[in-house]
Amino acid sequence: MEKGKNVFFFTADWCGDCRYIKPQLPEIEADFPALQFIEVDRDEYMDVAVEWNIFGIPSLVVIEDGKELGRLVNKDRKTKEEIEAFLTSVQSA
Repeated sequence: MEKGKNVFFFTADWCGDCRYIKPQLPEIEADFPALQFIEVDRDEYMDVAVEWNIFGIPSLVVIEDGKELGRLVNKDRKTKEEIEAFLTSVQSA
């Protein structure tokens, strides 16, 4: 895992809300160059999702040096604006 702040993006192929936001991820990543984005297939890594209490997707969890800084975890569709507001709040933490 990279040093610094990592953003884990939990997703799945069948998730319509995940497919909705995925095309906007490159723009979001470009807006937050200090963050390392890591896509996690929730179905493939179900044990991690359960351990981290990720039941709704798409969801994002920000980790720095093994410590959770914040999470945007629910089953709701997320907009680019919501994700960027969340990342701005944890980036300044």
